[in-house]
Amino acid sequence: MATPLTADRLLAALHAEGVTVVEHPGWRTHDRNHKGAWGPVNGVMIHHTVSSGSAASVALCRDGHASLPGPLCQGVIDKAGTVHLISAGRANHAGGGDPDVLRRVVAEDYGDRPPAPRAHNGSAGAVDGNARFYGFECVNLGDGRDPWPAVQLDAIERASAAICRAHGWSARSVIGHAEWSAAKVDPRGFTMPSMRARVGSRLAAPARDTPTGPSAPPSKPGAPATPRYQPFPGAHFFTARPSSPVVTAMGRRLSAEGCGAYAVGPGPRWTEADRRSYAAWQRKLGFRGAEADGWPGRTSWNALKVPYTTKSP
Repeated sequence: MATPLTADRLLAALHAEGVTVVEHPGWRTHDRNHKGAWGPVNGVMIHHTVSSGSAASVALCRDGHASLPGPLCQGVIDKAGTVHLISAGRANHAGGGDPDVLRRVVAEDYGDRPPAPRAHNGSAGAVDGNARFYGFECVNLGDGRDPWPAVQLDAIERASAAICRAHGWSARSVIGHAEWSAAKVDPRGFTMPSMRARVGSRLAAPARDTPTGPSAPPSKPGAPATPRYQPFPGAHFFTARPSSPVVTAMGRRLSAEGCGAYAVGPGPRWTEADRRSYAAWQRKLGFRGAEADGWPGRTSWNALKVPYTTKSP
């Protein structure tokens, strides 16, 4: 069990995994928390929208409808591989589900699939999945014929891995709606065991902050160049108290985020002011205690988006 990620930590985790994200207005506070618990969280649930078109699907999931008010998930994953964030809290996506499935997801001890669900929303003994799972609605008609583009499957993999990595979960914490409720069939068109295998392979390697390989989104003719950000140079780089243009660029970004604790500067030499400034950034992202000690880590660094410098660290 885990405390839900704050909005900033959720965003940072997705960015660190190389997810293309669109933040929709009000997503940080648009939730159903007034209707029930949000957390402890135990996993990620994947759905299909039974709709087409990014804009229409996002609007549907953001607003819901008369019998099911929105938000209907935390994020909508469209066919272009973009994750549209519409909520950072409780959402109407999972409904009631099987308590035995929840136990096996928490233990992460099942094989190819969790046990077949026997409960559904409204049945005796059903568990409130809206409190326990992050939800991603994926744009697809759900008829078994509507295609799932490679970039969309890649985004599902990355978004699921981002949350699992942030909580220290394995791929067995990622399930489909049909694996939770006996009354559901989604997602249709790919299998959850195959998606868990992809997520597991991704979690076995360090997070990559940009999509690569054949599943990377193609460049669009005439589109502006994607900004280049400084790769995380490793924790040892900072503990060695370097003198580098990377430190200057970092300090400027910290100041721009309202976290600068500089009397003079920032400059290229790592100082205690850099550490205090970075600790303020970590706290802004929702890190606490030893996780906000001022020494950069990969997730917080990728979220900071330090401009790339051609000079080596």
